[in-house]
Amino acid sequence: MLFDRVKPLDQILATAERKGLVRQLGWFQLMMLGIGAIIGTGIFVLTSVAAEKAGPGMMYSFIIAGAVCALTALVYAEIASMVPVSGSAYTYSYAVLGEIIAWMVGWALILEYAVAAGAVAVGWSGYANGFLTSVGWGLPAPLLTGPYDPIVQPDGTTISGSFNLIAFLISLFVTWLLVIGTSKSAKFTAVLVVVKIVALTTFVIIAMPAVNGANFVPMMPNGWGTPLSGIGVLGASASIFFAYVGFDAVSTAAEETKDPQRNVPIGLIGSLAVCTVFYLLVAYAAVGAVGAQPGGALALSKEPLAFVLRELGHGTIGNWVAAAAIIALPSVVLMMIYGQTRILFTMARDGLLPKMLANVHPRFHTPHTVTIITGAAVSLFAALFPVGALADISNSGTLFAFFIVALGVMLLRVRQPERKRAFKVPFIWVVGPLAMAGCALLFVSLGLYTIKLFLAWAVIGLIVYFAYSRQRSHLHNGTEHES
Repeated sequence: MLFDRVKPLDQILATAERKGLVRQLGWFQLMMLGIGAIIGTGIFVLTSVAAEKAGPGMMYSFIIAGAVCALTALVYAEIASMVPVSGSAYTYSYAVLGEIIAWMVGWALILEYAVAAGAVAVGWSGYANGFLTSVGWGLPAPLLTGPYDPIVQPDGTTISGSFNLIAFLISLFVTWLLVIGTSKSAKFTAVLVVVKIVALTTFVIIAMPAVNGANFVPMMPNGWGTPLSGIGVLGASASIFFAYVGFDAVSTAAEETKDPQRNVPIGLIGSLAVCTVFYLLVAYAAVGAVGAQPGGALALSKEPLAFVLRELGHGTIGNWVAAAAIIALPSVVLMMIYGQTRILFTMARDGLLPKMLANVHPRFHTPHTVTIITGAAVSLFAALFPVGALADISNSGTLFAFFIVALGVMLLRVRQPERKRAFKVPFIWVVGPLAMAGCALLFVSLGLYTIKLFLAWAVIGLIVYFAYSRQRSHLHNGTEHES
């Protein structure tokens, strides 16, 4: 039977105990990891993308994307408190919907984490290269971008890149941090979170008094948008969803968390709540201060927040906000690679990927093999490809995984109502369907091209599963004790 391989929750927990990771993170560290993963390229860079698609209506886009994530975070908190192990949506799907669905979720999460890590590294490199050029240390043009990301000159001509050196190096540095230890990575991330919060708070304080109601007219120049169009408020919601992605990375740290039944829900919901408040304030201040019509200056800016401050006559502070992005965005790369390695680690522990990916370093107690391999792949990916086309394809994998998790939690309520739930979603039969509907709406709003790419990736995943993973599954072969 194709869907008969379901891994019981008790067996998943037992596997984690036999070959698990050291529990060393508390709720505050989890919240810092979550905020570190969420606040990044989305708010510092994609604000201009949202303005181009929706104009001032991107305010609604932030609300829609945030609402979908809030519903999903509640669902994640319930299942993460029940199954405090690595693997996130992959593990949850294995326990409820079976191996093939779990594999497809894990495969889709590669789009969320690895693709997103590369995208953020490329976005960061744009800020970093701009800074180096301004102080006279600019790199040669071929080392500024990858071969598929030409540089547009002020006169309209383009320069072809060959290898994005800065994106490559930051990805390798983050990989090294993850290899030497999770607690060290969490402390590093906490420092960068403070930098980002200070930068966004400064932006809001300066831009808010300059808000002018006239800048919100017309509110929705492209309307709400239609499915598959990729524009309008819904199209911008699908893109700006990238700004919220990362809160679920908290659940990938469950196996390394002290008292996960209590701390994981706090980390999930707390980090998303903090970021949502900041996003709405920042979006309102940016739109109200300088306007956000499609084709306007904000929509075309590569550093929209710094641009707003400069337009308001605060050039120095604008430069400092840009500097904050340079300092802080590596924390997002860190959390994306972190989440990816924990999912692949768990898939290897289940026999679906080569066993060596589940090796744990004897000194650092981290899954060093899979971390090095993932980091090397992300580094090369960031060195070669542009940021522009990556956010939507990353979102497609995320939305698929979120949809499956919401379905799984509802099925568990029916199948195992007696199982202890340290955190229980209120009104699950309202929250769950709304979360699924929201994910589906944003998915079809990504645009036809992105959906085709996702489906192609899914087909490749099925080929890998049937050609390699299905026959080597520990659950199928009865070799779970060897994992």
